[in-house]
Amino acid sequence: MRATATHLDGTTGAAREVELWLDAEAGAITGAGLHWPLDEIRVLPDIAGGDLLILRLRGDPLQRLILRDRAWLAHLPHAHRRAPVANRKRLAGMAVAAILSVLLIVFVLVPTMADQLAAYIPPEGEQALGEVTLTQIREAMDETGVSPIGFCTESQGRAALDKMAARLTDGAQLHTRIDLHVLDHPLVNAFALPGGQVVLFRGLIEAAETPEEVAAVLAHEIGHVVSRDPTRNALRSAGSIGVLGLLFGDFAGGAVVLFLTERLIEAQYSQKAEAAADRYAIDLMRGAGLPPEALADMFERFRKLGGEAEGFVAHFQAHPKLGDRIAAARAAGVGADRGAPLLSARDWQALQAICGGGARPQPSASATTSQ
Repeated sequence: MRATATHLDGTTGAAREVELWLDAEAGAITGAGLHWPLDEIRVLPDIAGGDLLILRLRGDPLQRLILRDRAWLAHLPHAHRRAPVANRKRLAGMAVAAILSVLLIVFVLVPTMADQLAAYIPPEGEQALGEVTLTQIREAMDETGVSPIGFCTESQGRAALDKMAARLTDGAQLHTRIDLHVLDHPLVNAFALPGGQVVLFRGLIEAAETPEEVAAVLAHEIGHVVSRDPTRNALRSAGSIGVLGLLFGDFAGGAVVLFLTERLIEAQYSQKAEAAADRYAIDLMRGAGLPPEALADMFERFRKLGGEAEGFVAHFQAHPKLGDRIAAARAAGVGADRGAPLLSARDWQALQAICGGGARPQPSASATTSQ
């Protein structure tokens, strides 16, 4: 085979037209002083038009042959063979070291720094962070896209809720102000935010059968506030997502990887915090003369409503198993002193109607989670 090609010698930068022969018997491309063995030739991609055959010689990073006849490609036995990877052991060692470094940062350094930094955030900063976060949550949960979901402020229901909070905290000597809210949403859930923000959902109050069950959940969230768990978790999440974002970037599916990894990390952090908040809630209930087993009753309700994950999903659960939490709360109730009833029947009815209107239908399992 014969063809005219453009030769770049890689030294002068000048292109010259050359006549070449493909000598199958000699196993080489020859002509114009060139001798390129066929098994040493590699093909480079034509990123311009895709119609040229661009060849290089193995071991020569600069020299090129450019042909228009792509039929020559069929005679090049190793045209697309990649260069062997050098120093495989060294590269593998570097990869392992990089992975270990990331794990060290995400699972050790970030939590340690978050715990240290949390102590230096002023109360005003925590309160501002909690307020902003609560606004974002309200906006994100609004299904209409018109306005954030509202707070429940019916006066008699609010008075009953304040009476419940006072019964829990009067003897607790809290050093943090608690800002208690009820969101008008059927989710069976509650959470705490930085700055003493504690939020109950309407669905949780309606799902409870006794005011003591609501008080137990409220005591649990107060435990998070006292331990400053929301602030530490916010710092940990920001740090870990920042590190993972640098690694994974903004590629297709990257958001999913970030979410799953962050959920796994969060589960490792908060299981201990949740167990500690349970213990705090039990002590707070006992101190207020309320039955600690009310916490177990609420956990039982969560489980019936689909709050327990099993199998692979359980690895991403941010809370300990409900069965263990139920057993601990029931054991704590044995021999506990009982004080006066928490709320009268009238107050309890007002609390359940704190969002206005009359009795609402019980929430379904598909719209619930547990704290």
